[in-house]
Amino acid sequence: MIRVLLVDDQPLVRSGFRALLDLEDDIEAVAEAGDGAEGLALAREHLPDVVLIDIRMPVMDGIEATRRIAADPALSRVHVVVLTNYGMDEYVFHALRAGAAGFLVKDIVPDDFLHAVRVAARGDALLAPSITRKLIDRYVTQPLPGDPGTGLEELTNREREAVALVAQGLSNDQIAARMVISSLTAKTHVNRAMTKLHARDRAQLVVLAYESGLVTPRSP
Repeated sequence: MIRVLLVDDQPLVRSGFRALLDLEDDIEAVAEAGDGAEGLALAREHLPDVVLIDIRMPVMDGIEATRRIAADPALSRVHVVVLTNYGMDEYVFHALRAGAAGFLVKDIVPDDFLHAVRVAARGDALLAPSITRKLIDRYVTQPLPGDPGTGLEELTNREREAVALVAQGLSNDQIAARMVISSLTAKTHVNRAMTKLHARDRAQLVVLAYESGLVTPRSP
């Protein structure tokens, strides 16, 4: 059973998402919160598989709540997905850097929403190649301030190559084709790189690749 925590300051939004989740046999909405502070407390209480959290909320916003969840060892298996009305805005990028596994726009169709919850619960980042490319485009034109990434010296040459391809927006299958290896081996390279770089998911790998200088942004 996939356990989901809903965090949004709009009760109507929470009830809408909960109604969709309650129709599924393999998903359970375990709790709801109206702000980030309450959401953080409920995450520690319920240890959900997925936290769906709005970015802009009173008391504590979704970015700070995401940062605290990502930093808490007790919540290492919790996957945060941020909710936004605005698509790829600056808040989404800050949330991804804070440790979110991906994002969803609130007007997503129900089938895609449910698929996204299952993807997040598996530990896969909610960043399809097309979305990753949008992330890259925005990062190139408006880079976020931050300290350079560290740990690249621990990567093998093949792992560095795989990370660079992730940062280009390629899926595991596309990475496998480019590197002439199996999809499983490509996934292994990516997962080992995430472990060595202490990245929670592919979203953070993309940011780390640019901030560390492994990949150099091209002029848009």
